[in-house]
Amino acid sequence: MSVIPAIAAPTETVGPNTTKRRRESGRASKLLSRVGLPLLSLVVFIALWQLVVSLKIWNETLIPPPSAVWDSFIETNTTTDGVRGYAGKYLWEHLLISLQRIGYGIAIGIIVGIAFGLLMGTFGKIRALFEPWITFLRTLPPLAYFSLLIIWLGINEEPKITLLAIAAFPPVAVATTSAVLAAPQSLIEAAKALGASKFEVIKDVVIPSALPETFTGIRLAVGVAYSSLVAAELVNGLPGIGGMVRDASNYNNTPVVLVGIIAIGTSGLIIDGLLQLIERKTVPWRGRV
Repeated sequence: MSVIPAIAAPTETVGPNTTKRRRESGRASKLLSRVGLPLLSLVVFIALWQLVVSLKIWNETLIPPPSAVWDSFIETNTTTDGVRGYAGKYLWEHLLISLQRIGYGIAIGIIVGIAFGLLMGTFGKIRALFEPWITFLRTLPPLAYFSLLIIWLGINEEPKITLLAIAAFPPVAVATTSAVLAAPQSLIEAAKALGASKFEVIKDVVIPSALPETFTGIRLAVGVAYSSLVAAELVNGLPGIGGMVRDASNYNNTPVVLVGIIAIGTSGLIIDGLLQLIERKTVPWRGRV
């Protein structure tokens, strides 16, 4: 019997150049998934939008063509016949004023929510006392109590900021409470065995463990506050992007309504991306422990 010697398959030599090429290929793939696919979906959406308009299924007052929305975007950012933008303010000015309201409201809601979450997660009696009230508040739509806030606080900035703060408070409080309750008991017991005080256990063990879920609650709070923006600017909302949307809807100015909606959604995406970046920098241990 003849024995045919086996021929070993050539192996690829992994050198610095190969590693560099693989790294660059991975970066290109990530860039494609993060930027290319969203842009592709946007192009497809606009194409389908234009197709629906071309088929004349609905009146253009209900669904205007993309070109009309673009024209309204230009008009709200320029001066036409002596009028600046919409109702005397450019689009970015309306958006900036609304973002200031959201910023104040969310800041109050987040601070109070984290404080309540830490207390309710640490002390069972405080949780039993306040948790039903927070759940009750979380289930209320903003319009249910906005009229009451106007009666109490007037029609200026106070009811708007208060409504946004109330909307942002429950998600942060609930997320922080759950995160504190889920803190690893083994780490807590180890810290106590090493002589850590109650305060040191909360500061060095509980809070770092709760931060990832707290950031999730903050992101949810921002989304809830954004969804409450138009409601917050129902009364005396101009200037403001939500007030602009409401005012344009009164005159069936659908292109301006869509411009405002797109501005709110785009700014929300940017803020959520910034929050995720802050989370990655602040809580690098998320998912690793």
